[in-house]
Amino acid sequence: MQDTKICLITGVGDGTGAALARRFAQGGYRVAMLARNAPRLATLAQEIPNSRAFACDVGDEAALRACLAEVRSQMGDPSVVIHNAAAAEGLMQDFRAVSTVQLGVNFRVNTAALLVLAQELTPAMERAGQGALLVTGNTGALRGVARYASFAPTKASQRILAESLARDLGPKGVHVAYFVIDAFIDMPFIREHFHPDKPDDFFAKPSAIAEEFYRVAHQDRSAWSFNVELRPFGERW
Repeated sequence: MQDTKICLITGVGDGTGAALARRFAQGGYRVAMLARNAPRLATLAQEIPNSRAFACDVGDEAALRACLAEVRSQMGDPSVVIHNAAAAEGLMQDFRAVSTVQLGVNFRVNTAALLVLAQELTPAMERAGQGALLVTGNTGALRGVARYASFAPTKASQRILAESLARDLGPKGVHVAYFVIDAFIDMPFIREHFHPDKPDDFFAKPSAIAEEFYRVAHQDRSAWSFNVELRPFGERW
C-alpha cells in the first residue's frame, strides 16, 4: 500500500461499518467514513483516531461523485475502498407489493454506487499498481428466496459487477473481493427486533467481520481471494 494509507468506507453505521473503520484505523490507515447520518458520523469521527466524516447519500450519483472529490482533496487517494453501504427497501414484502421505485433505490445504492466508486477511485490504484476494492454482500447475491424480490436482484448484480471489476483490475495490481455475509450481525437492533432469544453464538461479531476484511485487503498477490463467505460456526447452510 501507499506510504500514507487511506481507507474509504461507505455505509458507516453502528455495526460492520464502524468496526471496519476502527480496524483500519488500528492498522495505521486514515479513514474516510461515508454515510447519510451526519450526527452519528461526527460522533464516530471523535471516537476513531485518524478518521474523518463525510455525510453523503451514495445512492445519489452526483452527490457521491462530489463527495469522493472532496475526500481526495482533503485526504488524498484511498488505497483501500470498502463498499459497505446497503439499501433494502421493500425487504420481506411479497413481490406483488414491491414497487419498481424500491427496486431502483436498492440498485442505486448496492450496485450503481459500486460502479461510481470504481470509476472514481481505482484509476489512482492502477497508477500505483496496488490497492483493494472490497464489497460487503450477503447470501442474496447467490440465491433468491421468497420476500427478497426487491433486494436479492440488486445484490446479485452487485456481485457480478464486482467480478467484472476483479477480472479487469486484478492484472493491474488492484485486488477486488466480494464478501458474502451469511449471518445476522450482532447489533442491538437485530437482536431486539429479529432474534431476541438467540445466544451470542448465533450472531456474527462486527469486529470479527472487520478483521477478515483487513486480512483480505493485505493478502499476498500470489494468492488473492475473490469470493469470501463468512458465517457463524453454527449457521446451517
